[in-house]
Amino acid sequence: MAYKIRHFFTSTKMKKALNFTILFFISIFTFSQTIPVNIRFIDINKNPIIGASVKLINRNDSTKILYNLTDTSGIVRFYPKLGQYTIKSTSIGYKYFEKGITINNKNISFEFIMQDDANALATVTVVAQKPLVSQEDDITIIDPEPIANSSTSAYEIIEKTPGLFLDQDGNIYISSTSPATVYINGREQKMSSSDIATILKTLPPNSIQKIEILRTPSAKFDASSSGGIVNVILKKGVKIGRNGSLNTGMNQGRFGNQLVGLNLTNNDGNRSSYFNVNYTNRNSYDQIETTRKLSSENVLDQQSYSTTPAQIFYSGYGLSFDVNKKWNLSLDGRGTYNGNKSDSENENIIKNLGTNNVFSNNLNTVQNNSSGLILNQGLSTKYKIDTIGSELTSDFSYNYFSNGTTQNFNTKFIIPAQDALGGNGDIETQRQSFIGQIDLKYKTFQQIILETGIKSSNLFFGNVTKYFTNVGSQQSIDLSRTNTFDYQEMIHAGYVQGSKSFNKVLIKLGTRIENTNMYGHQRIPRDTTFKINRTDFFPYVYVSRTLAKIAGYDLTSYLIYRRSITRPVYDYLNPSPRYIDQYLYEAGNPTLKPQFTQNFEANISVDNRPIFAFGRNYTQDIFTNVIYQNPSNPSVAYRTYDNLGKNQETYFRILGAIPPGKTYFFVVGTQYNRNKYEGFYQNKPLTFDKASWTVFTFHQLKINKNSSLTMNGFLRLKGQLQFYELSNFGSLNLSFNRSFMDKKLLFTLSANDVFFTNNNQFLINQGSISANGFRKSDTRRLGFNIRYNFGIKKKENQNNMMNFENLENNSK
Repeated sequence: MAYKIRHFFTSTKMKKALNFTILFFISIFTFSQTIPVNIRFIDINKNPIIGASVKLINRNDSTKILYNLTDTSGIVRFYPKLGQYTIKSTSIGYKYFEKGITINNKNISFEFIMQDDANALATVTVVAQKPLVSQEDDITIIDPEPIANSSTSAYEIIEKTPGLFLDQDGNIYISSTSPATVYINGREQKMSSSDIATILKTLPPNSIQKIEILRTPSAKFDASSSGGIVNVILKKGVKIGRNGSLNTGMNQGRFGNQLVGLNLTNNDGNRSSYFNVNYTNRNSYDQIETTRKLSSENVLDQQSYSTTPAQIFYSGYGLSFDVNKKWNLSLDGRGTYNGNKSDSENENIIKNLGTNNVFSNNLNTVQNNSSGLILNQGLSTKYKIDTIGSELTSDFSYNYFSNGTTQNFNTKFIIPAQDALGGNGDIETQRQSFIGQIDLKYKTFQQIILETGIKSSNLFFGNVTKYFTNVGSQQSIDLSRTNTFDYQEMIHAGYVQGSKSFNKVLIKLGTRIENTNMYGHQRIPRDTTFKINRTDFFPYVYVSRTLAKIAGYDLTSYLIYRRSITRPVYDYLNPSPRYIDQYLYEAGNPTLKPQFTQNFEANISVDNRPIFAFGRNYTQDIFTNVIYQNPSNPSVAYRTYDNLGKNQETYFRILGAIPPGKTYFFVVGTQYNRNKYEGFYQNKPLTFDKASWTVFTFHQLKINKNSSLTMNGFLRLKGQLQFYELSNFGSLNLSFNRSFMDKKLLFTLSANDVFFTNNNQFLINQGSISANGFRKSDTRRLGFNIRYNFGIKKKENQNNMMNFENLENNSK
């Protein structure tokens, strides 16, 4: 081991990497071109002023004027020459601001306070200009407000967001065919996709402030995010005064969903807080039909239908206050109780293809009664080191998940006729995680940003499953389904990265190191203890450059490289067989290796709005869900995970839009993905080369100042899910929005999946497995939402489309 480490640090590749890093940081301190200037505007409560119009005027030549708008951090950036300037800034709800400044090598970052203007708020009536999609460095920001009005949960908002795709199992996809990692308030949720989907379905639609999409996360973020990161940021008390909203709604498909919720916020300047509570009653169905070849003559037909009614109670709170001018402390927590029942029927028929003679026919029924409790508690701090943006932050969180399920099952044998087989089971699951993170960001007057941090994630997972079968009056333990196991996962990480602006070029370099420790111990039905301990490095490179101006808008290009990892979870590793039905069981693979992905992407944005991206992923030791057929009994198959070889994925994305603020605006885009697998499957060479297209769009038409129509949807052509080939499918959603009572009351009528096209056929032909089928669920729904806003608050700064000069003159 020591020899390998010495060889790594003395290798030619390592020397080149060190030389490049040294040259980069030397160039940081020696580069002498014009340095960009950052100017930040805040209100009296230190909140950023978003969308303020700012002019920078040269005092020696007043014809030389630079113009820009502040971003979501209240920052505006210019590239002037050294000298004396006058700053002029206006924003709805604030008094006109003017001040002289001197820009030299030491003064390149400024922060100013704009005073409230109650008179301006009382006389100006404007319309919203907030973009639905915007870009800030390597983060795409989604404003959920236009979508929230026609949604019943955060899950539906993500489902309708242009460029995001959710499969029927709750996985979220961004650019690649690898699922994205989900964060809430910047914290990773150490849960399965179905558990995360449950949490998102409990979050009220108006509780989300924004959604951050990180297609290629930097070294600051966990390396286990090959599919990118979706970070859901919840609203806090950001408006002065006591405010709140009451919302209720329902939608109806084959089954109905109903919700009611209350949201309260308070902000007195140095302290802000929020509290929300929500109740949801949901039900849906899932229908799957499958035909699998058992031999050249016989097939297995399976028809499954299940319903999943649930009642969900959600509550969340947050408190943030300034200890002093430099220290800020925040507390937030969430609690979810989920009580659900599910019923499913699965008919299995084995028949001859030529004669249609039935050899076997049985009916499986399963009833589940479950109750789950999810608790999340977080504590974060921020210390402002200086006035130019240097800060020390920390974040600590505890997450608790507990679920208990009672299951009753029965198999009725029709052909050949025999006694029914029944039984019951009890499943108890408990998961706890502790996560701690400390980050340091240090800015210099030379526009250098240095970042470093450490993080520790600790997961403890336990499961006790007991199954019993009943034959007549006799009950016995079912060893094929009974199991007990414990699992621990500890990941310790550190990172360092630095960035430097050279005129209109920004370069960011970083690396991350992660030490992974996994320990799994199954006690029943047999000992399958395994341990994994490994350390890996993950480099990151980011370059952006402002290319030109088109019609007054900046055209910016980005180049990004990163390395990431996908680790197998416990279920993928545990070799003990798990019974699904008499024709299918599943088992983990303890020899499964993690897969590593190298991602290269180039993209372009106009006025901080992404319009084009091209990328390629190279994945080694890719593992995926595979099905093997029992050679001695072809009617039985087992499902597991295996490393199949390597995968090359190529993708590109095009996005176009009409900016918001006028009567009509839209966002439309398309994404292309092509996957090429090369490896071995069932000891035979494997080649799988498939491509798919996705088209997505969002439209909004303002009928008048109180009414609007929205339409959004997607269409996926020649879709794929691992080795499954999917037919074309998509969804079209419509909504009508109307406000009353001076915009305090909002009514929305919505129709989801209008043409009932969000269902698909599937096909798999790999190795000895040949199957096809169809899947659909309760996606077509008609419903309404009502939201009433109350409290004493300022009118919102909703528009910046008004002419700068007129606004400046009126302010004077």
